[in-house]
Amino acid sequence: MSDAQPLMASVIPVLNESMHIGACLDSLIAQSLPADQHMVLVLDGGSTDSTRDEVSKAIQRSKNANGPLIELHSNPKKYVGDARNLALTLLPDSIQFTVEMIGHSTVEPDHLEIRRQEWTRIESTTTVPLAAVGIRVKPRIGEHGIIESWIEGTLASPLGSGSGQFDTFTVSGPTHTPAFAMHSRQALEQVNGWDTSYITSQDSDLSMRLLEAGFSIHRTPATSVQMVKRSGLLKWWKMGHRYGFWRMKILRKHPKRVSMREFLPWFGFLATLLLCFLQTELALVLPGLYLGVLVIEGLRSSITSKRFSNLLGVPLCLFMLHSSFSVGLLDGLLRKGRAPSDR
Repeated sequence: MSDAQPLMASVIPVLNESMHIGACLDSLIAQSLPADQHMVLVLDGGSTDSTRDEVSKAIQRSKNANGPLIELHSNPKKYVGDARNLALTLLPDSIQFTVEMIGHSTVEPDHLEIRRQEWTRIESTTTVPLAAVGIRVKPRIGEHGIIESWIEGTLASPLGSGSGQFDTFTVSGPTHTPAFAMHSRQALEQVNGWDTSYITSQDSDLSMRLLEAGFSIHRTPATSVQMVKRSGLLKWWKMGHRYGFWRMKILRKHPKRVSMREFLPWFGFLATLLLCFLQTELALVLPGLYLGVLVIEGLRSSITSKRFSNLLGVPLCLFMLHSSFSVGLLDGLLRKGRAPSDR
């Protein structure tokens, strides 16, 4: 370890991120926060591409620019929760805050400085110990391909991203779901970090345990992370299934987190089957309404994005998300958890 005594650490679990990790680290090297107040820990889960080489190049760029200390470590257990817990054992004692990042994300130059300011501001407004502050998640900067545009349009829809909990909120306040959270290291250690039995949704479980331990969790729209989304339909389907699968695992442990909205596709499907069984003329009403809503969302997205292909692509991606997530929920109820094929 360096003799520097940084206060904050960006923790980045990676696996085969060679296309994006360089830009991610460059955005952290360019931070306005003094370099000796921040460090970066990259935890590689066994990349088979040139991720480690790209990190090594970024380490040299940071040294040349008198930037923050960047360290590369192996994560033998591969997964995100394991990487973040490992980071807590590797970080110097001076680190009081950890900042969640991923290899396919970037931030603005004032990002960490704003993070610190917002933490201080929010902490002064609450009598409950502050454990985490989340931020907004935005699309990556630059031109998007056709399928990536469909997926971005889907996530911008109320039918694809819930209530805008990660990307469109405009008011700072308490939350149960902080994205890209800045955590108090003390709070993390008090609840024993991440539960590594969850491959996905481990952050949701962590937030519930922090709240149950008497901490508060907030979010702020003052800064954001730009994140690269899925760019293939098969990966999009797998993502939906994976999130549904692990979401069910979370709900079985934390039933207070149940949202009936997540089960609407199943309610609609079962109601339609019942109406078909009763041989009523109303059997096609729910599918017709659902199709109509998808068409409206496709039209709205094509207008706002000025991409004609979104007229068909967004309804397709919405249907894939709803169906894959719903199948994942059922799978998570019936099957014991195991590592998904895509991470």
